[in-house]
Amino acid sequence: MSNLLALTEQAKALARGEGLNAEQEVARQMQVCNACRYCESFCATFSAMTRRLSFADADIHYLANLCHNCGACLHACQYAPPHDFGINVPRAMARVRLETYTRYAWPAAFGKLYAANGLWVALCLAFGLTVFLCLALSRNGSLFGSVADNNFYNIFPHGLLVNLFLPVFAFVVLSLGVGVRRFWRDVTPTTGRQEPNLNATSGAVWDALLLKNLDGGHEEGCHNEDENWTDARRKAHHLTFYGFMLCFLATSVATLYHYVFGWVAPYDFSSLPKLFGVTGGLFLGVGTMWLGWLHLRRHPDHGDKAQRPMDLGFIALLWLTAWSGLLLVMVKASPYLPLVLAVHLGVVMALFLTLPYGKFAHGIFRMAALLRHHVEKRLPNNLGLAGE
Repeated sequence: MSNLLALTEQAKALARGEGLNAEQEVARQMQVCNACRYCESFCATFSAMTRRLSFADADIHYLANLCHNCGACLHACQYAPPHDFGINVPRAMARVRLETYTRYAWPAAFGKLYAANGLWVALCLAFGLTVFLCLALSRNGSLFGSVADNNFYNIFPHGLLVNLFLPVFAFVVLSLGVGVRRFWRDVTPTTGRQEPNLNATSGAVWDALLLKNLDGGHEEGCHNEDENWTDARRKAHHLTFYGFMLCFLATSVATLYHYVFGWVAPYDFSSLPKLFGVTGGLFLGVGTMWLGWLHLRRHPDHGDKAQRPMDLGFIALLWLTAWSGLLLVMVKASPYLPLVLAVHLGVVMALFLTLPYGKFAHGIFRMAALLRHHVEKRLPNNLGLAGE
């Protein structure tokens, strides 16, 4: 009898996925979900799942980055805890996404460091860079005091800023490029080798811009702290994303003004760089505060608590970037302008240095997964499983 009971407990442990790594656990859960199919219409993850009978590591990382962690499948699942199967797709997918960040990060050591200590790495890096810039200003006695024409370039010359940020920007592009190329190369055999066409590309971009897969399959939004539907996460993500893009557009237009038209800063408040920058800063500041509040209130079963430092690190740097930039506008004619500028530049540089290793990289991998999904669903379904 004792042997029978032991075998029964072992079978239950196996059904719950105990002792499996992150990829194996998702494969186990997808096998159960593929037999059930209740959530087939919820999002792109389950649509892609139905085209598979088995799940290799490449399939797992592809599906995990299609998942937007809306939580709808968890609350709808009859096999969710406390059932012995212990199906929790949002948490399992979140843990695999962390593996994606670290596996495809370049250099890999940076990815592992940020994944384990994201918040502290982000804040310490921002603080260290800010102190360095403040010390540089204090050496020439310009940390406090009036600035001629309130021009930032009279504090840090334009050439110096280019020499500081251009290598950082090049590093970010290289690091993200290497990571997403590896990811694309690995998932392509599992999703079909056909290259994206215009229809697939436009479909993926549209899904990303609207955050379509955050609607829980019901166009009512997703779940956050409980079983109630809410559109708050999508709205907060939209404010954050479009605010960031407006800030980037402001910098791009200012660069065009400087190098093409010869229009040197500072620019009037009615100029495009200022309008884009201030609007983007407000969107970004409000969006990140909202995201942080929602993140702290998130249902504990919706994700992986181990990733909270990494998530909060990215949100904190975006929030500091937004509000330090807006503070620059408010202290424009005060002796605190050099200090605030040093803080803003230090935070922005820290943000860019950490972009390839956290939630920003997650957005790039998710876009690549969406693109592969739109390619895949236009291919014949040889398994005859999906009703597409």
